[in-house]
Amino acid sequence: MNFTRFTTAALAGGLVLTLTGCGVAETAGQVSNAASTAAVCADALRIATANLDVTNPQAAADKAHASAEELTGLAAKAANTSAAEAINNLATTMRETTVDSLVKTPAEWVQKKADQVTALTKACGG
Repeated sequence: MNFTRFTTAALAGGLVLTLTGCGVAETAGQVSNAASTAAVCADALRIATANLDVTNPQAAADKAHASAEELTGLAAKAANTSAAEAINNLATTMRETTVDSLVKTPAEWVQKKADQVTALTKACGG
């Protein structure tokens, strides 16, 4: 009878340790995802806030397109789906940038980009 109690207690103790270990691993994964998202967000914000020289619209559009590619790659790495969506939205705007939009409606383009940077900042927890 004592052996049964001992076995039951040992199994229960092992189960508690196993479940505790799972909780620690899950928490570590969450911390890792948060750090990963923070790094991705920092890179995305750095790219998004880089100044485009609108005095040379073709070069600015080319740089916007290159930034879109970088942003798309970052979005794929984001563990946070809200951050990934915000990065992808910004990437789309950068990808769709044309010389005409920079020449004919620069204020509209800048405002749209600024709104998306604000959305990205919020999605990243800022």
